[in-house]
Amino acid sequence: MNAAYVTLITKVSYIAGTLVLDYGLKETQSKYPLVVMVTSEFPQQGRDVFKNRGIAIREIQSLQPEEGAHSLAAADERFRDTWTKLRAFELGEFDRIVLLDSDMIVKENMDDLMDVKLPPGGIAAVHVCACNPRKFPHYPADWIPENCAFTAVSGPTDPSPAPSDEPRPYGQLNSGTVVLEPSLELAKNLYHFLATDERVPTWSFPDQDLLTAFFHGKWTALPWYYNALKTLRTIHAPMWDDKVARCVHYILADKPWQVKLEDSKEYEVVNSWWWAQYEKMSEKLRDEDTDGWKIVSATVVS
Repeated sequence: MNAAYVTLITKVSYIAGTLVLDYGLKETQSKYPLVVMVTSEFPQQGRDVFKNRGIAIREIQSLQPEEGAHSLAAADERFRDTWTKLRAFELGEFDRIVLLDSDMIVKENMDDLMDVKLPPGGIAAVHVCACNPRKFPHYPADWIPENCAFTAVSGPTDPSPAPSDEPRPYGQLNSGTVVLEPSLELAKNLYHFLATDERVPTWSFPDQDLLTAFFHGKWTALPWYYNALKTLRTIHAPMWDDKVARCVHYILADKPWQVKLEDSKEYEVVNSWWWAQYEKMSEKLRDEDTDGWKIVSATVVS
């Protein structure tokens, strides 16, 4: 199978996260490469860092809703570019793609995602966590623990509930890990949906809500550990197991490379996993690409 892991980076500030993602895939002996999507605005010096690490790059165009069709809460401005992730559907050179966010680490091999059976014209992903522990006022009103699909999962290896509209959050996915089969026709249909669907202005989470709506009834639920949100370790402790978590997702605004480990508070353990991979990755980077090291280290808290 001609397959790949794919991520998007639009800001140099995420370059350390992307390199650590690549490190984890290689360290766990994945058979498949990481491909990094960049837009024309991403600087050449950042591209050079990836090329020097043997990471493939694909140039893509930015993707946005129609002008004025959607606005973000001030706290979620970091999501402005995430629609562009969906350009992965255009990468028809691959039979299958696992789309990953660049604020993730891979702890265990997850190449089995390349063999997951997908619904016809569909995708696979992990549910959202609908608990909203920080009580963000702009999150959906039905995002409460009773409606969270993970509340129904009692153990680390128990299956997730099937996507469902009752309660509504059971039918919502988190777009940090998405298994898909690229198709230009599918991509065009997705973009048309973004440009025309009347629900676009109501969406709180750009690409995530789009995928949930477009693939309604056509997505398969993956186990939590393929997109182990850092918050799940506390919120859903009965389900979580450090050894089972394969791919940890550093959601929320405070990324591990922006926070000193000793200041990580409740996320110190999960952040320590990121820092451990970063230190190993950066050892090689310092030795093999001095200029690249300067660029990367400048984005990481010291």
